[in-house]
Amino acid sequence: MLVPVRNPDPRTYFRVTMDSPVGTLRLFGSESGLAALLWRDDSERHLGAASVIVAGSHPVLLETQHQLRDYFAGTRRQFDLPLDFVGTEFQKSVWSALLTIPYGETRTYAQIAAQIGRPAAVRAVGAANGRNPISIITPCHRVIGTNGDLTGFGGGMENKAILLALESPQQDLLASGASHPRRSASR
Repeated sequence: MLVPVRNPDPRTYFRVTMDSPVGTLRLFGSESGLAALLWRDDSERHLGAASVIVAGSHPVLLETQHQLRDYFAGTRRQFDLPLDFVGTEFQKSVWSALLTIPYGETRTYAQIAAQIGRPAAVRAVGAANGRNPISIITPCHRVIGTNGDLTGFGGGMENKAILLALESPQQDLLASGASHPRRSASR
């Protein structure tokens, strides 16, 4: 008879939802930081099978909501949050590389693969990018195909285009009536 093995130390996550210009987002935080920012239809697989999820607020989730509102309002270009990634070492290296892509810029999967010292691992980088548990804040939307085309995105291609347009340098010109210089960098 097989006996299921239980994780002796399941992780506890706090969960809140927030409305945004790209739809309802589900935020999950642990005692260590933000663990996931999931789209409405995303699976909670990023959190692990032995997770305990508690509805309710947590300081990291309150701060995440505040910073996301600023981002969507166009007043924040960089996030300053503790992140609690759960994944393989390879995935974490890809996600760390994503964090280095500046606001308003894009990179290709090949560029990310080269950055982490694995230039032949373009497809694996794509797979890790697709499993990014902290979307938007770890900006997987800033990764595009080598030919410049928008490629897959967990939040959907329409939302990827919205996020990239929000971060576009032309957005500053439109918002200012093209008469003011670019806003200063993030807070």
